[in-house]
Amino acid sequence: MLITLFSRLYQFGLKLFVLFFPFPKPKLYQGNEGLQDWAKTIKDKGETKLLVVTDETLVNLGVINPVIKALEAEQIRYSTFSQVQPNPTIANVEQGLVQYHNNQCQAIVAIGGGSVMDCAKLIGARAVKPKKSVKQLKGLFKILKKLPPLYAIPTTAGTGSETTIVAVISDPEVQQKYAVTDLVLAPKAAILVPELTTRLPAHITSTTGMDALTHAIESYIGNNATPFTKKRSLEACKLIFGNLRLAYNHGENSQARLAMLLGSFYAGEAFTRASVGYVHAIAHQLGAIYNTPHGLANAVLLPKILRWYGQSCQKKLAEIADHCGLDQHATTVPEKGQVVIDTIEAMNRDMAIPNQLTEVKNQDIDKIVDAALKEAQLDYPVPRFMEKADCRSVVEQLLA
Repeated sequence: MLITLFSRLYQFGLKLFVLFFPFPKPKLYQGNEGLQDWAKTIKDKGETKLLVVTDETLVNLGVINPVIKALEAEQIRYSTFSQVQPNPTIANVEQGLVQYHNNQCQAIVAIGGGSVMDCAKLIGARAVKPKKSVKQLKGLFKILKKLPPLYAIPTTAGTGSETTIVAVISDPEVQQKYAVTDLVLAPKAAILVPELTTRLPAHITSTTGMDALTHAIESYIGNNATPFTKKRSLEACKLIFGNLRLAYNHGENSQARLAMLLGSFYAGEAFTRASVGYVHAIAHQLGAIYNTPHGLANAVLLPKILRWYGQSCQKKLAEIADHCGLDQHATTVPEKGQVVIDTIEAMNRDMAIPNQLTEVKNQDIDKIVDAALKEAQLDYPVPRFMEKADCRSVVEQLLA
């Protein structure tokens, strides 16, 4: 009881901080014209030596080429660091930092998904905190020093990292994933170019899209939602419910792709202020232990966690259903709340997302449960708290 009370007081303090302290808002550029405008802007500011952080797949597929052309058109020099892994490691950050210094870079541009952006953020953090290891930056506000200019160009519509103040890193030595959180981690600008996402494999489109939906829903139903985050969460939900399946089935549809990028951006604005919940707490452990893609873990867990929350989130789920026009036939709050869960499960089925995860082993459940509950206890303003048995019952549902 005392732990629960302390957690709620701590979370309320965070909510007051969000309400009264201005969070950084990245400048938003959209489309190919926006990309060109951004390149011209940074040249005018004298940022002519960049570290381009990306991954090998995006380089090999030529996805980053439009960005490179925009930089070259402005005669901006760049060095490409493409060794970022799907779950970025401390070693990735250190490798990128060496390249940043060796090439005397002035700014960093991340081209990729959340993993790339998280790695880029921590390269910037290490650049200004050379005496602090990545492990020592874990937690809240351990940087407190302005980063080199950081720009984010997402190639997936999911993580919202282009607007968040968080970077998640993996430590393979201890099989842990942890977050570094600081206001200085927010990128200076986000450049949303739908053409960079049109060649995404369908399964990446689906799982990253469900990641964004999880951000929007968890930030909305949590206790720390504010008028601003509620507005952004609802906008994100409507864009994602209305466009994700279209983007999945018709990857070349630029309008649907831009809608998903905007939905992810809005969801990022919401959850970076209002936080997330048990879906993320459990998903992080699956990523750390099994290397489960984060979006996939969220997609599988989301309806299970919402069903467990029950009455504690029904009213807010009903508000989401109304705003998104999910089912005109549902009339009561419980019916509307159930419609949201049913819609999520239908989307998962339609996009070939499984209901269980074959990698989850029974012998690991206690480890997953303990770590998830520890992660959520203080930082996540969930609608209601789980006991160990509750969490175990949810994780057991993942067993194939």
